[in-house]
Amino acid sequence: MNHLTLGDFLHRRRAALTPTNAEPRRVRGLRREEVADLAGVSVDYYSKLEQGKRRLIPSNVVLRALADVLELDGAAREHMYDLARLGPHPVSRRASAIQTVRPSTFQLMETLADVPVVLLGRRTDVLAANPLARLVIADFPAMPSRERNAVRWLSLSGRADLHQDWFVAACHLIGMLRMDLGRYPDDPETIKLIEELTARSRIFRTIWAKGPVSSGGNFRSTLFYGGAARIDVQVKAVRITDDPDQTLHVMIPGADPATQAAMAEIRRGIATRSPRSAPGQLPAHRS
Repeated sequence: MNHLTLGDFLHRRRAALTPTNAEPRRVRGLRREEVADLAGVSVDYYSKLEQGKRRLIPSNVVLRALADVLELDGAAREHMYDLARLGPHPVSRRASAIQTVRPSTFQLMETLADVPVVLLGRRTDVLAANPLARLVIADFPAMPSRERNAVRWLSLSGRADLHQDWFVAACHLIGMLRMDLGRYPDDPETIKLIEELTARSRIFRTIWAKGPVSSGGNFRSTLFYGGAARIDVQVKAVRITDDPDQTLHVMIPGADPATQAAMAEIRRGIATRSPRSAPGQLPAHRS
């Protein structure tokens, strides 16, 4: 379960496609012959890519053609390229290091102080969260270090009631974790996290088995604050240019009266509790 391969990825994506003709089929998706023909490669070559019997590194031209045939979005294309570049004995691209947040990223978060913002790093570790996010999502700074991980929290916290669209959010976050494993396949912290969640969370096992891939997503969700207040948000994931392993999740509140009233109440609560504070970095995680 923890070893991702290009062949498995290609097989999953091929099976997910709907053939254009209506002829009955014993198995779902396109046949290998059809994918090979559309991509402009031989059936034998494509079969070897899927089966992984020989170590083949497809060219960029072949990868682009396969991405078009398999109708991959940006995140799935990036993941496929990562998997294609793995050797027979893949190694992490860089040694484990402390994950840090650049001052420019903190400055960006400060400009977004009126909306909930969470910064995720490797493995979806939570690196920083502004005061609004700590109130409406979770107080991550108060958690033990190993628990400050978005996938782990969503899978094990029992707070499915927080999100009306909890499953959608979980699919995006678990898809980010899969992409991270594709980039750093031998990272022990990532492997340990996946093994723990596989053993402890049925919902994680279910979603992981479907093979989702995501760069963070752009989707609508509904949060419930204080057990009653309904907050409709548009979640936008923004990758940090200076550190592509970090993604800023910005939750933009809707314009409906209920959401605006709830957000105004939360902001008043923050203002009365303490002076306006900046989103400080949480205690360090290793990348």
